[in-house]
Amino acid sequence: MEVAANCSLRVKRPLLDPRFEGYKLSLEPLPCYQLELDAAVAEVKLRDDQYTLEHMHAFGMYNYLHCDSWYQDSVYYIDTLGRIMNLTVMLDTALGKPREVFRLPTDLTACDNRLCASIHFTSSTWVTLSDGTGRLYVIGTGERGNSASEKWEIMFNEELGDPFIIIHSISLLNAEEHSIATLLLRVEKEELDMKGSGFYVSLEWVTISKKNKDKKKYEIIKRDILCGKSVPHYAAIEPDGNGLMIVSYKSFTFVQAGQDLEENMDEDMSEKIKEPLYYWQQTEDDLTVTIRLPEDSTKEDIQVQFLPDHINIVLKDHQFLEGKLYSSIDHESSTWIIKESNSLEISLIKKNEGLTWPELVVGDKQGELIRDSAQCAAIAERLMHLTSEELNPNPDKEKPPCNAQELEECDIFFEESSSLCRFDGSTLKTTHVVNLGSNQYLFSVIVDPKEMPCFCLRHDVDALLWQPHSSKQDDMWEHIATFNALGYVQASKRDKKFFACAPNYSYAALCECLRRVFIYRQPAPMSTVLYNRKEGRQVGQVAKQQVASLETNDPILGFQATNERLFVLTTRNLFLIKVNTEN
Repeated sequence: MEVAANCSLRVKRPLLDPRFEGYKLSLEPLPCYQLELDAAVAEVKLRDDQYTLEHMHAFGMYNYLHCDSWYQDSVYYIDTLGRIMNLTVMLDTALGKPREVFRLPTDLTACDNRLCASIHFTSSTWVTLSDGTGRLYVIGTGERGNSASEKWEIMFNEELGDPFIIIHSISLLNAEEHSIATLLLRVEKEELDMKGSGFYVSLEWVTISKKNKDKKKYEIIKRDILCGKSVPHYAAIEPDGNGLMIVSYKSFTFVQAGQDLEENMDEDMSEKIKEPLYYWQQTEDDLTVTIRLPEDSTKEDIQVQFLPDHINIVLKDHQFLEGKLYSSIDHESSTWIIKESNSLEISLIKKNEGLTWPELVVGDKQGELIRDSAQCAAIAERLMHLTSEELNPNPDKEKPPCNAQELEECDIFFEESSSLCRFDGSTLKTTHVVNLGSNQYLFSVIVDPKEMPCFCLRHDVDALLWQPHSSKQDDMWEHIATFNALGYVQASKRDKKFFACAPNYSYAALCECLRRVFIYRQPAPMSTVLYNRKEGRQVGQVAKQQVASLETNDPILGFQATNERLFVLTTRNLFLIKVNTEN
């Protein structure tokens, strides 16, 4: 069995600025333009049965505004009439109304358990679309933005089961065939999960293809499913279709073809959720072992042998438990009895009274120790001298304890760390793993539509942008840009909803749930002379922070950044903020 290579992300030191002094608030006005929509955005609110954090991450925080990275300053949204509306900006002062480019054939309101409709721009002439009811559309668009050649035409449409959203897609064209590969995300019920949320996340990798020489329609040639316990922060198919990369808290694994999803999840999680073989508890004098018996068990089916330091239990001629006890027992006084609840109860009398046993049988991990409240209180009392009710009882002594007041909330590590995994498309095995540790995931952005989307991670106080290169096996992730101190700054924005940056890295921006948009520009040369007061030296560059406040009380539903503009979508309005005036 091949083992996945453990990799690390290599930071380019020249892209870091250790002398960065922070962002200076600029009160320069930002040109802001507002367009009123003919029909409201087709927002789908979470239902009562979508109550988990995974539902919120996948659907509650969904970005309803979609940017066509193949064409400059072109955004799309879907309204309540089932229309895909497009706004392409040429001149800010001469904005037209959003135009309809396609209308969904199905009635969106007819499906009770539907999700939000989703769209992904696969290539310059292809689009994948979901209506939120479980149907996938592949649409040939012609050259979008060119009125002479643009025509949206359905080339494939098929029901694929439960509702899903599209999170990525690619187009593969060679001499023999044309293929579209797409990633579909679902949050599904897991009946066997008794201790967790009761849901799991599935990523379905669907490949649709048509032979160039045939006149047949497009058809599905491959369907693979990955399962995990958390919604991925990032998931994308490699441009050549040979692999898949995922950033997530919990790991994903492929499900074998034809195998039930819940069965597979149960096998993967068996070590975590397997019920103990037996339960045991103890006092200072004795131990009690409880074993659930198979139905219709009788006294004749049970054989229990007590020895001074050994126990042997046989149920229906099968060895149940056998091994050396942690300490000696009075084997002549030990007994067993069948209880009315169809369980076997064994009482063992300790030879060494007062001795606490950490395990029943030496080396056996199949049982679970049950402690009563009195035992827990006694243990806590014995450990009391190691603790204090004060946070920092004596900070002036020679070796003071850690002063938690020096840590800010944004410095505290996550309990669980994310990982970046690369899966091989043919073997469906993990080939590369990067443990991201405390490198918090921030957002993703498409810098080059022919490449995989970039992802931005927090490194210390900075935010670093990484470009995946699937063709470079030795250096698969390239550090391409740094947003100074942005990792630290964004942590203070408790109400942030969406995060983005310009494809040319000139600025990063985030928005809150209502009204406010924050813009953080890269350091730029000053037009006037400026001096640092403390050091007396001349400052050559300044990084500006700007704040825009939208004139609406509607919640922000979508957020996209281009090199020159920010697009902000609310329920009934589309706002354009002109960020960069020069090309």
